[in-house]
Order: sequence, then structure tokens, then C-alpha cells
Amino acid sequence: MLKLGVNIDHVATLREARYRGGSTGEPDPVAAALAAEAAGAHGITAHLREDRRHIQDRDVWALREKITTRLNLEMANVPEIVAIAFKLKPEIVCLVPERRLEVTTEGGLDVVAAETALTETRKKMNDAGIAVSLFIAPDEAQIAASARTGSQFIELHTGKFAEEFSKAESGKWKAECELERLIAGVKLAHSLGLQVNAGHGLNCENLPALLRVPHLVELNIGHSIISRAVTVGLTAAVKEMLALMKNYSA
Repeated sequence: MLKLGVNIDHVATLREARYRGGSTGEPDPVAAALAAEAAGAHGITAHLREDRRHIQDRDVWALREKITTRLNLEMANVPEIVAIAFKLKPEIVCLVPERRLEVTTEGGLDVVAAETALTETRKKMNDAGIAVSLFIAPDEAQIAASARTGSQFIELHTGKFAEEFSKAESGKWKAECELERLIAGVKLAHSLGLQVNAGHGLNCENLPALLRVPHLVELNIGHSIISRAVTVGLTAAVKEMLALMKNYSA
């Protein structure tokens, strides 16, 4: 069964637009997480950024206390956030690149360049009982390096596929090329013993095409679910995505 992890960062983005710096405010990302779970989500994803632009420390601690599925903490491989993860003990961390000026995560980790540092963090996390995923592009060298770190998972960045898919019909062949890259990447990762998640830019329009990719464990989807929830409600938005995923065959 293909699992759905709901990323609640953009619920916090909306809250921070009005209540930045406060200790309260609406909408509450934790309430959104609980609603997503009740609608059938298999896990909750939250990115605690260094600049705290959306998710705050209090949010991740409340999530740890209240959700009943699985907490996936997205994080940069920096000492401050690593230390928080050790105390928080999410079921899994997803190590991602982080740039202060980006609106959202723009690309994958350069595991080849940071293999030693990522391996050290992976060992520490695993020793603490926390699984590790690396957010990477579907690149052969990055996948091979991810396997060498000993990480349990990779999460393939689907942003380029989603970007090409959204273009005019004349550009659809580029989306097909990106899809083939994802398929090849997953097959390589699977052969190296890595479990594979995917995410970034996925929505109800492009998801059916992505389901051609084999061996996927989980999709992590945030923006499209939260934006869809504005018009149909969060419960309906989560259930719509789950309905598209139900016939996936690995």
C-alpha cells in the first residue's frame, strides 16, 4: 500500500502571516495534523527550518505529543536542529538542503559532497532509534552516495517532473523524460536496498502519471492538499489524494 504523509508547513505559513512572533494564532498546524490523520493520512511531515519561517519549536513538540501515526521531521543537517531531533525522537527525519532565500526547498541534497557529514548524522540518529531519509534528485551518483551513508530511505525530489507536467502540451515530452528519470532512480535505489519516498509539487493532476514509478513507499504532499482544503476542507482534500493513490501497484 502506498502511504500518504501530509506536510502541514503551509498551515503554519498562514498562521505566521498574521501572528509571527506570537505564542498563539490560527490556523493551528497541530489541529490540521490531527484532521489529516482522521481523514486517513499515514503520517505527518513538518519542516523545522533554521529561520523558523513557518513551523515553530512548540509545534513539533505538540505534534510529538498528540499525533498517533508517524512524525517525519524535515531538517537541515545543522547542529541546532540535529540536537532538537535527538530530544524530539520523531520516527524518521528527512535531511534536506536549506537556503534562506528560497520560498520552498528548491533542490536535493548534494550527498556526494557531504557524504561524510551525512553518514555521521545518520549513525547518530539510528543509534537514537530514528530512521533517516535523504531528500535528493533522481541522480545516479546521489542515489549511490545515499546508499553508502547507510540511510534507510531516500525521498526523490519530484519538483522537476511537476514543473514540466504543468506546462503546455508541447512540453509534455519533458515531463515524460523526468518521469523516466524517476523510474530509473527508484529502480537503482531499490537494487541498493534503499526504501524510496517521493515528494514536491505533487497534486491531483500529476499524481496519476507519477504512479507509474515502481517501489514507492510513501508520498509526502503538502501545498496542494492545504491549498485544496481552502475550498473543499482538509478532510476532503486528504481523502481525494488517498483515492488517487489506492490502486497503486509497486
